[in-house]
Amino acid sequence: MRLNDWQLTFEAYLLGVQPQAGAVLGDSLIGGPTLDVGTGLAIYHNAYQARLLEVMVTDFPAILYWLGDEEFEALAAAYIRQSPSRHFSLRWLGQGFAEFILGHLVAEQGAPLAELARLEWAFTLAFDAVEAEVLTVSTMATLDAEEWPLLQLGLAPCVQWLGCRYNSVAQWRAVKDQADFPASALLDEEQLCLVWRVERVCRYRSLSTEETWALKGMIEERWNFAELCAELAVIYAEGAPLQAVTWLKQWVEDGLVMRSES
Repeated sequence: MRLNDWQLTFEAYLLGVQPQAGAVLGDSLIGGPTLDVGTGLAIYHNAYQARLLEVMVTDFPAILYWLGDEEFEALAAAYIRQSPSRHFSLRWLGQGFAEFILGHLVAEQGAPLAELARLEWAFTLAFDAVEAEVLTVSTMATLDAEEWPLLQLGLAPCVQWLGCRYNSVAQWRAVKDQADFPASALLDEEQLCLVWRVERVCRYRSLSTEETWALKGMIEERWNFAELCAELAVIYAEGAPLQAVTWLKQWVEDGLVMRSES
């Protein structure tokens, strides 16, 4: 058997459900004086599967709490069989878990569970994102007056935003605080939740409808600061510049934004 064929056979065995190896793989190895081939392969198989499950448990503790050990293990195992690790780092193992949940469970259970999985994955992405030079209050103080109207922003690489239709943030917080876990519930309206990292600590907060609109305008519509004030004037009239500065200061203090030149 060629090495590449043997590696593919061994990979298929590790990703399979049963710890018993087929004859082709078993016959290609030699056992030791205290451990036969079948037992050794079974140990390796079970250890590999256990490691994958351990990663899923670490990345999705709120899903684990919601479902319980047995149901979570079954769901994670089904996901791993459908989406085995393809990256040299297990850090990416849970990347498609939310989408898998939507396709694997009925909508009534899958939709809120998938949203919670997306929220938990957002913390993983935020924590591992590359560093960037974000705007600071001291930097903003050095801007010349003529620079302010044309000021444009971009999000720091660590910033993840998630539209929440359910009380996923409250559920995640309950698991984090070891408090009573609330039942899943629809929110009165969708809320934008931001997840980001400051130094090595992840932070999060939910935005009001108005702040969401303003931030998305700056990021997605590429408004400059003058355009932000003009858009806010429709709602806040003469108070628009003050509201724009208030939100901008909040975004800067949170470490969310960088200056964009485009």
